[in-house]
Amino acid sequence: MKNNSKMGSLIRIEGLNKFFSTPGGSLHVLKDINFSFNKGEITALMGPSGAGKSTLLHIMGTLDRPTSGEVTYEEKNVFLMPNEELAGFRNRTIGFIFQFHHLMPEFNTMENTIMPALIAGVSHREARQKAGRLLDRVGLSDRVLHKPGELSGGEQQRAAVARALMLDPDVVFADEPTGNLDTQSGENLLELLMELNAGGVTFIMVTHNESLAAQCHSIVKMKDGKIMG
Repeated sequence: MKNNSKMGSLIRIEGLNKFFSTPGGSLHVLKDINFSFNKGEITALMGPSGAGKSTLLHIMGTLDRPTSGEVTYEEKNVFLMPNEELAGFRNRTIGFIFQFHHLMPEFNTMENTIMPALIAGVSHREARQKAGRLLDRVGLSDRVLHKPGELSGGEQQRAAVARALMLDPDVVFADEPTGNLDTQSGENLLELLMELNAGGVTFIMVTHNESLAAQCHSIVKMKDGKIMG
C-alpha cells in the first residue's frame, strides 16, 4: 500500500530515551528517537525481537513513561500532564489491540466491548447501543452474549478491535495483533483494519509479518533501540 497520507503528523517523538534497571545494570532500550507518525495511515513497526518496538508502542500509548524526551499529540506534550489528566486523555484518544486480546473471561462480548465507555462515564444504554453497532461492523452481532472462551481466536481479536474503537480514538496501537491467529484469520483482521482506516482511524502496528506489513501505508524499521533510515 502506498503512502498516501495528506493529513500531516499526529504523533511527534523528540529525543526519546528509555532505560530499564536490571540486575546487570542499566539497559538502554530506546536510544534518542526522533520521528513522526502521520494521521490517517496504517503504519507497520518492524524489527528483530529486542529492538524496542513494544516499548516504543507502550510509551506512545502512554502506558509507560520515557526516561527522557517528548511525545507530542498535535502539539500537546502528553507527559507534561498530571497522571489523572493523562489517564483521561488515554481513554479518550487511544485504543489498544494486543496479541493476547486481554478480554476479561468472566464477561461476555458486549460487556467487554462497553468497558472503556463505562469507565469514561457514558451511560450504560448509550454504551450498549454504540457497542452493538461496532460489533455488527466487525461481524460479531450474533456473538454478543458469548464469553471469550466461547469465541475463536479471530473472533476474540475482532471483539478487541470493537472495544478499542468504543470512544472513537484518534489512533489505535496494535501489538502483534495477528500473532496468535492462523493465516486466514490474520488476513481477515487486516482487511477489517484497512476498512476502519478508510473511515479515518489511524493504526500503528507492531508486527513480524512481512506480507501484512507490505499492505500498510508505511513501514518503520527498528534495530537496537533506534529507528532505521
